[in-house]
Formats: sequence, C-alpha cells, structure tokens
Amino acid sequence: LFNNDALEVATVFAAQAAMVLRNAILIRELQLTNESLTQQLERIHFGSLIGTSGAMKEIFRKIDKVAKTDVSVLIEGETGTGKELVASELHRRSHRVDGPFIVINCGAIPENLLESELFGHVKGSFTGAINSRDGKFQSAHGGTLFLDEVGEMPLNLQVKLLRVLEDRRVTRIGDDKARDVDIRVVAATNRTLTNEIKAGNFREDLFYRLNVVRLELPPLRERGSDVELLGRYFLKKHGEELGVTLQGFGDDAMRSLRAHRWPGNIRELENRIKKAVIFCDDGIITAKDLDLQEVDAGGVQQLNEAKESFALDYVRRILELNGGNRTQTAKELGVDVRTIFRYLEKVRQDDGPEE
Repeated sequence: LFNNDALEVATVFAAQAAMVLRNAILIRELQLTNESLTQQLERIHFGSLIGTSGAMKEIFRKIDKVAKTDVSVLIEGETGTGKELVASELHRRSHRVDGPFIVINCGAIPENLLESELFGHVKGSFTGAINSRDGKFQSAHGGTLFLDEVGEMPLNLQVKLLRVLEDRRVTRIGDDKARDVDIRVVAATNRTLTNEIKAGNFREDLFYRLNVVRLELPPLRERGSDVELLGRYFLKKHGEELGVTLQGFGDDAMRSLRAHRWPGNIRELENRIKKAVIFCDDGIITAKDLDLQEVDAGGVQQLNEAKESFALDYVRRILELNGGNRTQTAKELGVDVRTIFRYLEKVRQDDGPEE
C-alpha cells in the first residue's frame, strides 16, 4: 500500500521512466526508418550506377559475377548509356581496386599518335619523341585498362593490340625489348562489332579476344521508371553544385521525361536537367525548362500510331548504325528497300520543309 508521500515519489519516477521509454521508442523508430532508407538506396544504387529496371538489375548481376575475375569484358551500348561508369565499377569491385584505372578513347586520338599512347615510345623513335615515355598499357600495370570506342581503332593497330592481349607483353615504339604487363582489359563501343567485322573494319580474332564476357547496356528509353530515378538524382546533384534550392519536377516535366525518346541517353538527360536548374524561375522544373515538348496528361496514342512511331525510330537508328546505307539497312531489317524510302519520306514530312 502507498501513502501519499510514496505515491508522489512513484508518480515522479513513472513520469521519468515514461520519458525514457518514449525516447527509446522514438530512437528505435528512427533507426528502423534509417535502415529502410538505406535498403532503398542500396536497391536503387549499384556503386556509381543507378537503376531498378529488370535490364539494369541483370547488368548489376553480371558485373558482380565478372568483376571478381580477370577476363576481358566488352561493353556495348549507344552513346551516353554509361559505359565508362560500368568499366569503373568492374574495376572498383575487383581485386585490382588498389591499382590504377586507366582510360583511353581510341576514337579521340589521331591514328599517328594512338600507337604511342597505347604502347609508349623511346626517345628519338620518331619526330617529336624528345623523351622516352610509357604508354597506357604500362601505366595500367596492376590495374585495369579501359579501351573506350575500341571499334574506331585502325586495323593496323588492332593487330598489335591482339598480340599484346595474347602475350601480355608490350614493346615501346623504337624499342627492342618487350616488357611484361599485368592488366585487366575492358573495352567499349557504340558500334555493333559483328557488323564491323562483316564490313572488314574490325578483326574477328580481336573481337573474340575482347568479347570473353559481353555486357549490352540498354538505352534509357528502354529502362522504364529509371528515367525518373536518374532525373531526381541529377536534380539533387546539380542543385547542390549550383547552390539552387528546388522543390522538384512539375507534372508536365515528369510526363515529358517519360515520353521523350532520349537519343543521347543518360548524358542528354543530365545536360537537360543541369540547364533546367540554371534557368528555372519558380523552384519547380517544367517541361519548358527541360526544353522538352509538353505532353497532354490525357493523351494516349492509338496502337497503330505507337507501332508506326516505334518503327520509324527503329529504322532511323539502324540506318544510322549502317552509315546511311539504305540497302544494307533493308537487308538487316528483312524488308524491301522501298520500305526504307517510305520511312525516310515520313521523316522529311515530320521535319517540315527546308528553309
């Protein structure tokens, strides 16, 4: 039994105990919320890569498997799909992570300089070689060498590259001594190398040496809701970089993001959002800020119109891959060449008369 004094003490103690218990419950709720957010971020992020679509989850699974090995990897995909990020993630998850990650764009360096960039040279081996210098292969020793746009490498250098990949030994220009290199090679291209082989522009034996494991990155238009995830990521990133506080995307902007075909893929998306962050006036990104056409909220294409729109876009892409060769495009698509002309006429009508 409690007397009044004991009751007062018990009441004070109970009040304090209740506060402690309440704080403990709040802390636990915050911990659970934090764990949930962490799990959500882990599902969205795969290192530096972002995506939840089925196609990207399959890419993540393959990266996780192949990163632990030293086999060569060929990454194929349209321009702007993130091939260098994939190569970097392969390196980051490998046992070579403490070694260098060296990148060389085979299509951005003149042919007469590319050999020196790749393999190095000794002093006096050619005009302008005032000092001896190691190439990218030697610089990547113990790490990973990423050959970007390997499909644009000249045929004569493809022979030398194949020899290095087979022997794991590099000879600098003007040198008579080969040096061992311990590297993992990852290559990437926005071309279809099987077509390049048929055209005589790429060596088949080099293709099979590079193509031990092939990763084909899907274009952004085939990644579903990933465009929204990436859009919000870039909005936050560039908002913080530019010191701009934004509330997010307006409904018209989100509809435009989903409807746009993204020929430039992730690179185009990031550039549009960065520009929108700069020019946005009221804190909410609009379709106009993104320089995208507004999409009617209730507008739905008829099935035939949607099929025609897809076919037109697909023909344009294959035609571009074939360098404008209509006959080759028709052959690959299994249609009469007159069908290609019909779609080209449709393109001219959509673009309007020339000024």
